Amino acid sequence: MGPGINTVQDFSSLYSLMSGERLSAWAEQIPGQIHNSLHKKRHGDLEKWQAVLEQLPLIKPSSYDLNADAVRIGTADELGDFDPAGFRELLMKFHPWRKGPFELFGVNIDTEWRSDWKWDRIKDHIQPLKGRTVLDVGCGSGYHCWRMRGAGAELVIGIDPTLVFNMQYQAMARYLPDEPVYVLPLGIDDVPADLRAFDTVFSMGVLYHRRSPIDHLYELRDCLVKGGELVLETLVIEGEQGEVLLPEDRYAQMRNVWFIPTVATLELWLRRAGYKDVRLIDTNTTSLEEQRATEWMHFQSLVDFLDPDDHSNTIEGYPAPRRATIVASAL
Repeated sequence: MGPGINTVQDFSSLYSLMSGERLSAWAEQIPGQIHNSLHKKRHGDLEKWQAVLEQLPLIKPSSYDLNADAVRIGTADELGDFDPAGFRELLMKFHPWRKGPFELFGVNIDTEWRSDWKWDRIKDHIQPLKGRTVLDVGCGSGYHCWRMRGAGAELVIGIDPTLVFNMQYQAMARYLPDEPVYVLPLGIDDVPADLRAFDTVFSMGVLYHRRSPIDHLYELRDCLVKGGELVLETLVIEGEQGEVLLPEDRYAQMRNVWFIPTVATLELWLRRAGYKDVRLIDTNTTSLEEQRATEWMHFQSLVDFLDPDDHSNTIEGYPAPRRATIVASAL
């Protein structure tokens, strides 16, 4: 990896789990991909974050709950002589915490997003995850990855190129080394073409960041086994089939938002990209209670991106964020 550059986490257990026919080809590439990712980014805080990880106490939790709204690992009294305030301060160094919440040895990590609300909206409408091999694209800290494992997934691989989110995942994985949940600092472009290896693929909050949304749908399809399920969540607008919003510049202060379709348009895209049984399971206008600034994410959040006089519009005058979740099967 080179001096000062490593992933801290040992992924040898992952490579062992990927030794089967479907995933072995990618497993051979991942070490080099991670090496290239870390060297390419050379984030100025990477070594600091790695040092923080090493300062976290080594404790084997007596219990954990991957099905709790706030994924819970251990209890406060298990910190022993380790200062709880100091432990909390170490975790704070991985700011901003966007996806969660978590409870780690009594420390409540109140993330920007109540990601548990999203999970509750979809969990009863997707194919049961028990025994399935799952890919979560754009997984952030890995919150939903842990929930997928709690729902019975046999192996969960999350990918997200943002390094601080990978550090947040590693802070959790440090205490659950035997759980088959892995978050890699990679993007969808690192997944080999036409892999056809996953039973379920999640892409939540990614499509509108892609300059070519149709290509992204093809990439996701090519990750799935035939008949595997895609769970897709993205921004949508109200309207008819064929209608799409392409922001002039920013959308809700985000520069990298490209295409926001209507639900009917999105369903058409999916059918054209090689999916069947396309089904809408939820639409939801994001509330100020679901996405907000907290002490764990004290940058601007949703309220700052909406028209202060009319929260039905963004500050730029576009419809406020509305999200749809669709499931579909790969042909």
